[in-house]
Amino acid sequence: MTVSIETDRVERFRAVIARRLGLQFDDAKLGWLGDVLHRRAAAARRSDDSHLARLEGDGADAEFAALAEELTVPETYFFRNVDQFRALQEQVLPDRLRASATRRSLSILSAGCASGEEAYSIAMALHGRVPGSAAELSIHAIDLNPAMIEKARRARYTQWSLRETPAAMQACWFRPEGHEFVLDDAVRAAVAFEPRNLHLDDAGFWRPGRFDVVFCRNVLMYFTPSNARAAIRRITRSLAPGGVLFLGHAETLRGLSQDFHLRHTHGTFYYQRKDSLGPEWMAQAPAIAPAARAAEPEGAGEVADRGDGWIEAIGQAAERIRLLTEPPVSTGEHHAVPAVPGRLEHALELLRQERFADALPLVQALPADSARDPDVLLLHAVLLVHRGQLQQAEAVCHRLLSIDGLNAGAHYVLALCREAAGHTAAAAECDQVAIYLDPTFAMPRLHLGLLARRAGEHQAARRELEQAVALLRREDASRLLLFGGGFDRSGLLALCHAELRALGGVTA
Repeated sequence: MTVSIETDRVERFRAVIARRLGLQFDDAKLGWLGDVLHRRAAAARRSDDSHLARLEGDGADAEFAALAEELTVPETYFFRNVDQFRALQEQVLPDRLRASATRRSLSILSAGCASGEEAYSIAMALHGRVPGSAAELSIHAIDLNPAMIEKARRARYTQWSLRETPAAMQACWFRPEGHEFVLDDAVRAAVAFEPRNLHLDDAGFWRPGRFDVVFCRNVLMYFTPSNARAAIRRITRSLAPGGVLFLGHAETLRGLSQDFHLRHTHGTFYYQRKDSLGPEWMAQAPAIAPAARAAEPEGAGEVADRGDGWIEAIGQAAERIRLLTEPPVSTGEHHAVPAVPGRLEHALELLRQERFADALPLVQALPADSARDPDVLLLHAVLLVHRGQLQQAEAVCHRLLSIDGLNAGAHYVLALCREAAGHTAAAAECDQVAIYLDPTFAMPRLHLGLLARRAGEHQAARRELEQAVALLRREDASRLLLFGGGFDRSGLLALCHAELRALGGVTA
């Protein structure tokens, strides 16, 4: 009984943290969360139950601020993922200056700024690059943790925070003082810090078109899926058309939003807001009044959350297509689910048998509604590649990407098309996009390895092929069916091992 009661308390504590702070914690953290609850209750001289009841009510803002300090452990440093700052300097800034030529200011937000290193890195990267008065550039920085905001305002750092900062920039912008390095006043003055919870809406702060660029790196990974979608909706609303969003190196918008174009430059990825979001976006994210939005209903956004598994995005497309072919559900009076022609199921079986020439016309003859399904389009493109109809396959991929721009499978098929056309650099870039969108996808790793070996880049080839071996061992069977080119798992592994042996790599 005691264990059951304690578990119930911790589950309630986890739920209220998700509701008020937006943060999610998996089951492995339940013991730690219980310790935090007990420690905070003791500090407030309350029982665990009474403290929890207070948190579940309205108010308790000061306690949630204290919890933010307990529950967030920021790890950051100056010029983290430096390629993004190069892209900001050399690509994004010129583009946004041209786009905002009729406006007086260029506005940048660092969301989840922690102790300020990211925001100050932006200020240093852009210093002297904005024509005219420095007032034309404004940098805002927000974080859930008020202690981190105070540290950012003090702008005093250790050598560890400067570990990726070039020596010339350290000499220019920092002065040593004891064991710390104090940031130059000009850079400090360029950034306005404030404590703010990205999870909570504020129509005044997130007003439409306010920002040209938003950095929100390594933040969404700590949010529940529904809270991450809501945060992205706010950021989307606050970005000017064509505005840019930088995420963390291992984060993507897959499953969170279709309102951005993926961009790749300077060895990094970022997202550019589409010029027009259209009525569909307005239906998903209506204008929010200053009052707090009501709690999201249970299960809301389930259909939109297409990023957790391959079945939602690409990986179990074969299973997704199979579901489309199942017989209609009958209520006794009428069919509740419209029937989809059985020839699609037949096409899948022909794909398994490598009878690509027989499968292709079955897919091409599907009704228009079915033929617009992203997974059916992916199957169509794969079959066209198998038949050597590469221009048509590329056209189908572009049609698919107009529906789902973050479809890793479509980018991989494009890589095959580009390679066949002799554009190996473009093929490698498409593979890199596919890997970024889904790091568990083995086939673009294998393809990159083969491209690198042919180019004589043996170290890169060995790295990619070894990654491909590790991923192939746990690759989804339906994804192997679609993208294996007629090879099964053992055949693909044998191919990787043969290539690695030729490179002198380990094949165990």
